[in-house]
Amino acid sequence: MTIERVELADPVVIGSGVAGLSVALGLPRATVLTVGSLGSTGWAQGGIAAAVGEDDTAELHASDTMTVSGGIAVQRAVEVLTAGGSKAIERLIELGAQFDLDDRGELKLGREAGHQRRRIVHADGDATGAEVQRTLSAAADVSDSVDVLEGWRMIDLLRDDLGVTGVLAVDSAGKIVAFDSPAVILATGGIGQIYRHTTNPAVVTGDGLAAASRVGARLADLEFVQFHPTGLMAGRDPMPLLTEALRGEGATLVDDRGRRFMLRHHPDAELAPRDVVARAIFWQHDKQAGAFLDARNVEDFPSRFPTVFAYAQEAGLDPREDLLPVSPAAHYFMGGIDAGSSGRSSVSGLWAVGEAASTGVHGANRLASNSLLEGLVFGALVAEDVHHAQGLGGRIGSWTAGLAECSLERPPEVDAVRQLMWERVGLVRTGNGLWDARNRLVELQPRLMGSIPGRVAFEVAALVTTAALRRSESRGGHYRADYPEPDSFQANRNLVEPIPKETE
Repeated sequence: MTIERVELADPVVIGSGVAGLSVALGLPRATVLTVGSLGSTGWAQGGIAAAVGEDDTAELHASDTMTVSGGIAVQRAVEVLTAGGSKAIERLIELGAQFDLDDRGELKLGREAGHQRRRIVHADGDATGAEVQRTLSAAADVSDSVDVLEGWRMIDLLRDDLGVTGVLAVDSAGKIVAFDSPAVILATGGIGQIYRHTTNPAVVTGDGLAAASRVGARLADLEFVQFHPTGLMAGRDPMPLLTEALRGEGATLVDDRGRRFMLRHHPDAELAPRDVVARAIFWQHDKQAGAFLDARNVEDFPSRFPTVFAYAQEAGLDPREDLLPVSPAAHYFMGGIDAGSSGRSSVSGLWAVGEAASTGVHGANRLASNSLLEGLVFGALVAEDVHHAQGLGGRIGSWTAGLAECSLERPPEVDAVRQLMWERVGLVRTGNGLWDARNRLVELQPRLMGSIPGRVAFEVAALVTTAALRRSESRGGHYRADYPEPDSFQANRNLVEPIPKETE
């Protein structure tokens, strides 16, 4: 692997989802590197949580967020997030976003699990993410200050003894380019594709997390993976998502005999926190009792939830008449690169935003529809911080030893990692299972490290597994069957200080 050329660049944003474009649009100049296909933003169905209703407040939204978080969310970060909700919605509308309206011409607000009020803003029923992506992409297209390079993928971060000095990337033709930049902002999304069953598209592999770890950035809460309760079992990868808004509108979960089962797991039944609902469905499958979403009482299904209706039709199902078979699927990563509201990592020259970052707003369990909001609110704050920061730039640093010999092809062993993570580091974990996963990863390592995708899969899987071993309790998205109760002495964030690898 040889560097073809070196380019001087403005701040470089890796990723073109809601978080990445929110940063880029807030900077005087920015270069955005993207693989060119929709990331998780375009797939988001649930909506944007914002306290814009007459009976709602940012403080109440913050309270709901803290309640669902398992007690370890950062109060100040949550307050910043929820206080910025109404302004974020206003900004999107100014940019041309078309949200669903009620008969009075006001925003039509839905309700989802964990929310005490109707505060979910939707677009075209269940296509909110696509509308947000369209709006921000259109704004970037007409902006003279944002340069979006499609078909590019990050390989590694460039750094020296002082911090990150740029990024190494490959274009669609396979040419390697080093970008010398005063600031690199990782907006690479989560890690869903490290699991066999996920709602995340193929590009969401944890590249940003792995790269940040290599340069010694502090990471946080890596054990907390949120599994969406209702992925449609239709044999597709990624798994089609059946939005939580369906349950907010009265859809119920039933077994293979048509009996509701959530009532015995939580007083809020289908509107219980996601981790509770996801594990209940997991256990239904474990005892071979089946799990189905009964949405036959949801009015105007095709028009209100066109995306879900299309998924069902493709699977030969009609939600107005048929029960929809569901399974949990890896959906959202509460962990990530440790970063405050400003997005600054522990390494100079490196910022993180959106799902790639761990700001503390989600704690152990994300409140439904807070993810798009996070990208919008913190994206603007990160842009402001980057603009006023003194970046490094002006010199090309080195990159991770061994990557020069790596292939860009995805090895078949990645599939073995995904299956292993699903079975041993998924919804229900045990100490023995986690140690087995760790040992198996070590066995697979030699066959993974010869390629960039394989190396990322190994690094991300190892980081999550190790973090899960360190937390010997159950909290939010992290459930240990051998430690099924929360431990008050572990009611804190799990910070990890990686040791940077040797550089060339």
